[in-house]
Amino acid sequence: MSTTDDKKLQQQPSTESEKETMPSGKENGGSNPLASQWIKIAAVVTLYWFVSISMVFLNKYLLSSPDLKLEAPLFITLSQCIVAVLGFAVLGILGQTLPNIITFPAFEYQPSIALKILPLSIVFVSMITFNNLTLKYLGVAFYNVGRSLTTVFNVSCTFLILRQRISLAVIGCCAIIVSGFLLGIKEEDKSVEQISIFGIVCGVLASLSVALFAILTKRVLPHVDNNIWRLQIYNNINAIGLLVPIMLLLGEVPILAHFQYWTRPYFWFIILTAGMLGIAIGYVTALQIQVTSPLTHNVSGTAKACAQTILACVVFSQSKQLLWWASNAMVLGGSSAYTYVRMLEMKANHQERKTLEIIDNERGDKKIGT
Repeated sequence: MSTTDDKKLQQQPSTESEKETMPSGKENGGSNPLASQWIKIAAVVTLYWFVSISMVFLNKYLLSSPDLKLEAPLFITLSQCIVAVLGFAVLGILGQTLPNIITFPAFEYQPSIALKILPLSIVFVSMITFNNLTLKYLGVAFYNVGRSLTTVFNVSCTFLILRQRISLAVIGCCAIIVSGFLLGIKEEDKSVEQISIFGIVCGVLASLSVALFAILTKRVLPHVDNNIWRLQIYNNINAIGLLVPIMLLLGEVPILAHFQYWTRPYFWFIILTAGMLGIAIGYVTALQIQVTSPLTHNVSGTAKACAQTILACVVFSQSKQLLWWASNAMVLGGSSAYTYVRMLEMKANHQERKTLEIIDNERGDKKIGT
């Protein structure tokens, strides 16, 4: 599954103000006190942080562990997709047998729909593959900077593909992110023996894939009744069919044939846990947006990335220079500023549309009156 938690659900209207999504203590007829609402929010945000950070560190262990020594990143990606599909199948059965307890779409796979989803699935495979390769060759501490160009590519694709106008404020935010990315590469090269150019390229391609994935998702969602879970079912099944021949072409089969831990329960426990975390991240991302707001979700993600970077430096005993931390601050700050600027622009566009509707209605009333 993707380690991109920034992949990014947009189920709540971004045009509403932040205070309208915060608990007021008067919801549900005043039955829920304010304290319980804040406890709920804190619990959900904590769960999101735990699932997201755990998934990143666990994937890093699978990809680079000196204990496992499994040099087969595509197989690890494939195994996580298989676990995800099995998990979706179980949830689909439970959703049909226990509809009052579990809300989940029926597990189904129609070839006609799968073909319509295929372009997105190709991008999905590149996204999760390059994400894992970035994590493998750059490490957890530099992972966020390595994949920091997602926002830049998102803005570029919005301009080039969707032909939407880009404001100077958004361009300024992207310039801060790119500057932080370049400074980060320079400083990372000083702090490690040799920075992986391949890892940086994978990070750039992962960022591009995430941006394309977000745009294509909006186009194909109607084919699955705008249901995110159904889309994940089709994407993961399609991904399995795409990854198997790629594994054969890139020669991972001989590596797997000589792997010595196939019979160890510990290895399969790690594989299953990583796959289940991949399913969980989609759920907790949507849940965090639901109980807070899209803006709060992005702020939480930025804070989580900062905590993840610090934790990685502690866990792996890495010492970084001031400019290295400055590059991270530039990337995170630029991303946060972009989120805030986009929120203001969406609110302004929303108010402008409402004003035009009022004017049109008034003109219509005058015509009727005459």
